[in-house]
Amino acid sequence: MESEEDKRVVVSTLSLTTGYRAGREEREVTRDLTASLYAGELTSFLGPNGAGKSTLLRTLSGFLPPLSGEVRVEGRPLHDLRGRELARTVGVVLTERTDVENMDVETLVGLGRAPYTGFWGRLTADDREAVERAIALVGIEDLRHREANSLSDGERQKVMIAKALAQSTPVIFLDEPTAFLDFPSKVEIMRLLASIAHSEEKTIFMSTHDLDIALQLSDRLWLIDKKHGVTIGSHHELTESGALEKYFLRPGICFDRNTGRFRIEI
Repeated sequence: MESEEDKRVVVSTLSLTTGYRAGREEREVTRDLTASLYAGELTSFLGPNGAGKSTLLRTLSGFLPPLSGEVRVEGRPLHDLRGRELARTVGVVLTERTDVENMDVETLVGLGRAPYTGFWGRLTADDREAVERAIALVGIEDLRHREANSLSDGERQKVMIAKALAQSTPVIFLDEPTAFLDFPSKVEIMRLLASIAHSEEKTIFMSTHDLDIALQLSDRLWLIDKKHGVTIGSHHELTESGALEKYFLRPGICFDRNTGRFRIEI
């Protein structure tokens, strides 16, 4: 992996504190985070349920305002981006299944062009080219005429990634894209995301519980829990610093620093 000095920063946070406001009260989830996401990298966000992954992801995506601090995308404050401009900058793939009744895959992927097509949603030749390229990148040519509601979870996740690619954004955020998938499908989706990040110079940031796969396939890792907050680094850096052990060791779980892998103690 290139040094941070050689990488192009696409998303940055400055003293970012995330959480929720309820009237005059504020509930902080993560505090004072200054960090960067880089072009051409797949970054995985790992931590237990309730640690604040979804809150931070929603803040980075522009769905939730920060309590303090700032998020910047390509040097611009995220809060300056509105509507179509935001949709042309940040793509988001959520875990929730959306209602796509009576829609084929090609049409669903084409919805990714909505920030460009205007009120009537008519695809131009350039829009159709973007859809075709997204379908080819994800390798779902054989699914294009299938009804979206007939797809398996793994097939559907590929289609939603293709939709985000058709959106032609420099940044793609994903909320647990491998949830509900069997192990081979998890590996396939993660390898696909890593390949797209590298070949298309995309900044891809995903929350996940699939620790072992993320350790092997991610360029960079963000670790979070309530006790330690957020720690960032490559697999090698987090192994050498002991951060992986600090965040994930529990009774019955061992970490091998030589391999950088966890195993179950029998």
